[in-house]
Amino acid sequence: MQIVDSITAIKAKIKEWRQQQQSIAFVPTMGNLHQGHLSLVEKAHKLADKVVVSIFVNPLQFDEQADLSAYPRTMDADIEQLSSVNCDLLFMPTVQMMYPQGTGRYSTVVVPGMDDKLCGQSRPGHFDGVATVVSKFFNIVQADIAIFGEKDYQQLLLIKKLVLDLNISIEVHGSPTYREQSGLAMSSRNQYLTDIERDNAAVLYQILLDVKKQLEQGQYDFATLQQQAMEKLKLAGFKPEYVEIRRAEDLELATKKDNKLRVLAAAYLGEARLIDNIACYLA
Repeated sequence: MQIVDSITAIKAKIKEWRQQQQSIAFVPTMGNLHQGHLSLVEKAHKLADKVVVSIFVNPLQFDEQADLSAYPRTMDADIEQLSSVNCDLLFMPTVQMMYPQGTGRYSTVVVPGMDDKLCGQSRPGHFDGVATVVSKFFNIVQADIAIFGEKDYQQLLLIKKLVLDLNISIEVHGSPTYREQSGLAMSSRNQYLTDIERDNAAVLYQILLDVKKQLEQGQYDFATLQQQAMEKLKLAGFKPEYVEIRRAEDLELATKKDNKLRVLAAAYLGEARLIDNIACYLA
């Protein structure tokens, strides 16, 4: 695995691969990698000749400086894990490199329709930061394919819309949420959980499964199902932000006429903010 930390170096390598008629897949990350990230790399290998992974803790995605400062940096372990899944190129830019005029002076990419709902409401500016840095990475790497996990489903739809709206020449692929044996969605933020909280965290997924089951059984009172799920989370010790039944293709409010749904949730358990979602396809 080759490691580069400059835009000039990665562009040179991409140019070399292009001259060899190699296809390229890209997996952007913020590091602190787990098996879920590695599954994205493994999928990328099935879709392209070469796989590029980036590690960059993007300051524009954080609501608070303290959260940014506390985000775990595990570079040695990340490099070891990426080597184990045969990543071809690791790109590790600095903040100065990505935002040479500073994070207070930069062009911003805004994708309408995603920042006014779900995580967009509770984390103002977050998705603008995602769209901006992803646009920059797409321009730098010039990959054929990009892989994103479905755990961040709202982010996945935002990036697909970004690519469509701006005619960016890249295919965006989603990859199923990678889960622990308990059902808990793997996330870098899971390490903020205590041992007791971690044992309890899988309740979030179980509640989503219960909502899905009731929908499949013909329960169409979405408001009641959502409220019941919120109450169950509270009883289990969570501080829920939302449980929502939404239209899968655009996350707009679902109606009884919609048959492709997503059940999404966000909730705090102790210091950890957990998000999860599941698909629900009705006959």
